[in-house]
Amino acid sequence: MKTMTLSRVRVVAGLCLGLLLGGGGCVGSELDDPAPLERGGLSQAFTASNGLSTNGLSTNGLSTNGLSTNGLSTNGLSTNGLSALSFTTWFNGNASVAYSDMVMKYVVACALPSGQTRVWTNPTTGVSYSWPGALGLATGWAQGNAATVAEQQRLSACLAAHVNKFGVAVPISVRGRDATGAAIPVTSSEAADYSEPEACFFGNLFTAEGIYVGNDRVLKKSESTARACGLSAQGPGGSVECAPLQHVGRCATVCTRDKTHSFWMSCVVNGITYEPLTTQLRPQDIYQCGDGTCQFTESCGGGGTYDSCSSDCGTCEAPRSDSKHP
Repeated sequence: MKTMTLSRVRVVAGLCLGLLLGGGGCVGSELDDPAPLERGGLSQAFTASNGLSTNGLSTNGLSTNGLSTNGLSTNGLSTNGLSALSFTTWFNGNASVAYSDMVMKYVVACALPSGQTRVWTNPTTGVSYSWPGALGLATGWAQGNAATVAEQQRLSACLAAHVNKFGVAVPISVRGRDATGAAIPVTSSEAADYSEPEACFFGNLFTAEGIYVGNDRVLKKSESTARACGLSAQGPGGSVECAPLQHVGRCATVCTRDKTHSFWMSCVVNGITYEPLTTQLRPQDIYQCGDGTCQFTESCGGGGTYDSCSSDCGTCEAPRSDSKHP
């Protein structure tokens, strides 16, 4: 793959919806024509700099109403939206402006297509910021129009897909439809490299409808991954790892494939139909107990499961006895 400004393969999964949505701080394929690939992608620089932040996007603010309080819900990414007092207040009121800058990079990258950029000068500090587009999922809203329901859903799915419980930068392949209704391009090399099904993400952060995730495969007992929000949860209501992301179990139970079976086309929860995004991973980002490397998702022990992996992490030392308290 040639070096390019925009490459969707290099989507780094790790944002913090807490500050995006007005909440608290964070925890820590292919068309060979490069033009459609560049139109579809997130900046390669995201991965080159280990993501937009070492913390990434956590989930602690998904339930708050930041998209309606930061001035963008009504005015989008237009001049009016970015010049609104509410946006400046939100941007300067987070844990750090560096973090607000990171969040906006993801919002703009999800909403605008590649080749478009939003530049904003902070009236409080005089510092200017430049945020490039990439996926083009909400272009009408980005131009200042009221967000359509489809745009609300696509943008919400995009942000949710970039949540990482651990704040770890993990490249993912995002699949679905953009604002024009066209499939996000997938190059042949991307399809080969990102061969592991992961999850479906959908919902609406602009409303009180909630945000959802379903898994496209079930991890074996020996497997683990830094992408815990999509793969490690099992069944509806069975996980609070990435709350308030609500796990619906397998995507197939609530979603319908597009006619090419390349991605999930629609998902239905509580009688509401959503436009989801589908994600896939590289095989190396699903860790195996027994591969000789003790990953941070694995633990020592005497077994062969990810949480008791003697071959990778050794056996756990027995606690020392206290001479006063044998």
